[in-house]
Amino acid sequence: MIRKSIITLVMVMAAAYAFADKRHFAWTYEWMTMPKGMAEVEYYLTAESPVLAKANVNTWKHWVELEAGIFDIWDVSLYQMFKQSNRETGSSFQYDGFKLRTRLRVPELAEFMPDFLFYLEYIHDADFTMPHVLEAKVIVAKEILNQFQLSYNQVIEYEIAGAISWEYAAGISYSLSPSFGFGVESKGNFTSAKFYAGPTVSFATPQFWAAISMLVGLNGVSDNLQARIILGVPLIPFTPPAKRTNQ
Repeated sequence: MIRKSIITLVMVMAAAYAFADKRHFAWTYEWMTMPKGMAEVEYYLTAESPVLAKANVNTWKHWVELEAGIFDIWDVSLYQMFKQSNRETGSSFQYDGFKLRTRLRVPELAEFMPDFLFYLEYIHDADFTMPHVLEAKVIVAKEILNQFQLSYNQVIEYEIAGAISWEYAAGISYSLSPSFGFGVESKGNFTSAKFYAGPTVSFATPQFWAAISMLVGLNGVSDNLQARIILGVPLIPFTPPAKRTNQ
């Protein structure tokens, strides 16, 4: 009986964790943080193709993120970044640096008002001669009728003692079920005038969740194609058993 109860508890916890930070979008953040005491490993795979006609010229970025909830409205993350660069003259795979990120979610103000989340990230390139970067985001989002997810991210990227760029990401998603959704996303950089848009799908199981998006460039200076998949796997915390005392 005790064994059955433990198995049931673990299954319930696993399901809760899998949906704890489920993403509906691959580029756009939502009004969501990792709950207190929970943790998750996420893997990002991003492909960038500047010119589709040159299939051998592309970049593949691999990010591994460890995310943990400090409080229900505040979490922190550490990213390790790697990059595969394929050029006509050859290919290279290298460590690309790390990122530290934190998010603070403002509690819901009212049922019909938008929800807010603040995001701050520090980026350190593997090349120590490159400038340090701070990235701040203001996320404005809303869930409607438990089916529609709307979100807009205003992004400011600041190279310390360097340039500032203004960016955005936005998306709308419709959930066919708690496990599956589809929608559209757009992202861009106002400073460099690069803009993208395309479809996004998301799904979740008790063991993992994933978000997949494929964006096309909307003008001549943008990459022809950018695609991303994010895979999240929950980590269930382990509580050591109490020490047995002699009776």
